[in-house]
Amino acid sequence: MTRFAELLADAAELSAAGQRRILGITGPPGAGKSTLAQRLAAALGPERAVLVGMDGFHIGDAELRRTGLRDRKGAPDTFDRAGYAALVHRLRHEAGTVYAPAFDRALEDSIAAAIAVPATTPLVITEGNYLLLWPEIRPLLDEVWYLDPPPAARRDALISRHVAFGKSPAEAESWVQTSDERNAGAVAAGRDRADRVLGWTAD
Repeated sequence: MTRFAELLADAAELSAAGQRRILGITGPPGAGKSTLAQRLAAALGPERAVLVGMDGFHIGDAELRRTGLRDRKGAPDTFDRAGYAALVHRLRHEAGTVYAPAFDRALEDSIAAAIAVPATTPLVITEGNYLLLWPEIRPLLDEVWYLDPPPAARRDALISRHVAFGKSPAEAESWVQTSDERNAGAVAAGRDRADRVLGWTAD
């Protein structure tokens, strides 16, 4: 297992490279991507790192209902893929402050322009399921870390998350076994393209 201190040291080295670097953190649903990315960004501080999640590009629930995709939320075609790719391209190439959306799990929707990334920020951390599935994203990232925790622990974490945000235990387990696990299979197809595959612990 990779310890957090080691990952933080590696992220800090990226942030000290002298020009902006973009670190991608990916893995199946429930792998701990958001937790790790948040901890890294907090430990490095806002002068050195900003977190921009792919979840800010979830297509809105109203549109998913209109198109009949609400019960597949989280699948690749329920994201604004082109919008996310455009943002990462801007973060790589554009001078000046870039604004990114944030996903509010309580609302189950995105908030536009909620995250500011100043031009002086040396490290952008971006996390999401499909960083290695969508080929236009990988060339924009300096490194991609793939989180691969034990499947049973990952599924338990997912069920707990869904319950915390309003699903019954039965609904949560059903969603994990169908939607989340189907998406996990799509994510796993890109595992071998990661720079590092991590089983990590928060110690």
